[in-house]
Amino acid sequence: MSITITKNISPEAARDIFELQQKINAFQNGEMPEDKFKAFRLTRGVYGQRQLGVQMFRTKFPFGKITPKQLVRVAELSEQYASSNLHLTTRQNIQLHYVKVTDSPAIWAGLEDVGATGREACGNTVRNITASSRAGIDPDELFDVSPYAYAAFEFFLRNPICQDMGRKIKPAFSSSDKDSAYTFLHDFGFIPRLENGQRGFKVVVGGGLGAQAILAQTAYEFLHEDQIIPFMEAALRVFDRYGERVRRHKARMKYLIKEIGLEKFMELVETERTANKVKEFKVDTSKVDVGEPTHNNIAPQVELEHPQRYEDWLKTNVFEQKQKGYYAVALKVTKGDVKPDQARKIAELAQNYASEDMRITMNQGMLLKFVRKESLPYFYQELNKMGFANPGFDTIADVTTCPGTDTCNLGVTNSMTLGKILEDVILDEFYHLIFDSEIKIKISGCMNSCGQHMAANIGLHGSSIKVGELVAPAMQVVLGGGVDVNGVGSVGDKIVKLPTKRTPEMLRFILNDYETNSTEGEYFNDYYRRQGKNYFYTLLKPLANADLYVDDDFIDYDGISHFTPEIGVGECAGVMYDMVGGIIKDAENKFVEAKDHLSKHKYPEAIYYAYTGFVIAAKALLLGKDVECNTQIKILKDFDAHLVASGEFIIEDGFENLVLQINQFEPELAFAEKYVAQFHLFLKNVIAYREQKISGDKLVVESNYKA
Repeated sequence: MSITITKNISPEAARDIFELQQKINAFQNGEMPEDKFKAFRLTRGVYGQRQLGVQMFRTKFPFGKITPKQLVRVAELSEQYASSNLHLTTRQNIQLHYVKVTDSPAIWAGLEDVGATGREACGNTVRNITASSRAGIDPDELFDVSPYAYAAFEFFLRNPICQDMGRKIKPAFSSSDKDSAYTFLHDFGFIPRLENGQRGFKVVVGGGLGAQAILAQTAYEFLHEDQIIPFMEAALRVFDRYGERVRRHKARMKYLIKEIGLEKFMELVETERTANKVKEFKVDTSKVDVGEPTHNNIAPQVELEHPQRYEDWLKTNVFEQKQKGYYAVALKVTKGDVKPDQARKIAELAQNYASEDMRITMNQGMLLKFVRKESLPYFYQELNKMGFANPGFDTIADVTTCPGTDTCNLGVTNSMTLGKILEDVILDEFYHLIFDSEIKIKISGCMNSCGQHMAANIGLHGSSIKVGELVAPAMQVVLGGGVDVNGVGSVGDKIVKLPTKRTPEMLRFILNDYETNSTEGEYFNDYYRRQGKNYFYTLLKPLANADLYVDDDFIDYDGISHFTPEIGVGECAGVMYDMVGGIIKDAENKFVEAKDHLSKHKYPEAIYYAYTGFVIAAKALLLGKDVECNTQIKILKDFDAHLVASGEFIIEDGFENLVLQINQFEPELAFAEKYVAQFHLFLKNVIAYREQKISGDKLVVESNYKA
């Protein structure tokens, strides 16, 4: 397939796109093992779907900002290369499904042409940096966090310190203490602060969802704005070196901090600061303006057929911005799905009568900014035609769901259809509760929490229940998570597992009890804690009674036959190849990168490529000796123990001290030249050692390639 590289595409992006094309060709020609190709394409936004032979392509829109031009382009790409559907995600991204891997470079080029990217949207990298969708217009904010989120995105994109980590990193910026960005469940969380007239942030670290949700801990009550990116850089260096790499389920930053403690983690961060590319980073706040439109257009006046529904929409889906006279309009997007023609219409509305700075929201909707009050009836009418003006945005009737078994390899049960059914229960039976936006329902198709179920007042995650020879699709009920009115975050408690088809009745049980037994104005989580976990177990347990199951309980939503629990076919084909030789080749590639960046006077980058090359080359030889390579720091120590101590490698002061010079010198020319030269010499020695041993060396299969 031919790829068009326009003048709008940067040289770095063009290089990325052509490299992806080359890797696809190498993989298809049998020149690149599947596991290595998978690791490569993931960091380029190409993710395997549940359905064989097709991929999901994930875009990367920092803090959810998207322009009309970009939205239209994604719509065009979806029609040309995907399933003609734009799926909005909880990470403020857009996903395209049913993409052929051979089409992914063309999709990427199309995105880059309009200033968007797929780089590092997946994989073990810094993922999309999220932020409150109200940032810049939030009446409660101290200042706009958008420029800070964008600066972090720019700084870490293609940054060598976060290209080969053990697992992903997810940062978030909240616009106020209300913590609408859920910073308490992120690897890095930032909440704005003012101290003595200076801007800064409360910083939390080590939060995360997944199978074991952990609340973030406070690293700083106030960190000056010029220090947030240096802190992130140093912390990522620590995570890269000390983070787990073999046990995938323990490879997140939250587990590292839990294991060594916050105090030790912060000590290691301080040690890394010498090697930082920047000691302070002043964010250019002009790079992201507030998005105020240059026009004064007022939309056509219209007569509305259902004025009461319009009034309800105004209460739940519209709010006045801090810029007086302007309003933000939220689109409630069921399942997060937008069709291309709908995307074009949304873009047209923003272009003509609002701001070109639109936001994808963390609850899979969209936010249009700077709408004049006189234009609101027209917006309601046009959005209603598309099904996006249903009252109840970000309320109990706005259920968040991951794709579940629709497309995800890891999905256990259907989550998207269930979400729609629960929304219908609310609208049909508890409509008055949509004006209580403090209750959130979130659903994940498995325990991994892509639907953020552990951060919901009422959460559900996919599971199964075995009854004799049959298996019922099930949902684990989780209660008491989310953010309260004071911005305090909580992780939900697991209550009981129920057949999926009984979750609508579960919702009725809970909401009827809440209305009967809560006190006036009592927040749902306060009511839950007052009643206690056992109270709700007793309340819901009758729904789990297997003696009362009927045949329909064994069929999942959108299913046509009895449920069979299965996770989609894995992406690894288990190909055997000479992994030690392959890893050494990776180390050689790191030397090429180090030398290239050295020639461009990018000294911190050159040094880090050399550092990573040291670790990779050492790992190759350790794997040949059956030494497990859990972490980078363990690799450094084990190389000394197994190869230096034995005399097979002669390294004065030891390998660990050689490599960790990175922490002792400023990243300047003299040290960069010396360090890259030392790595080159070490690499040549590793290759010579490998060639000496090759005849008797064992074959290492790819399942050992973890770090």
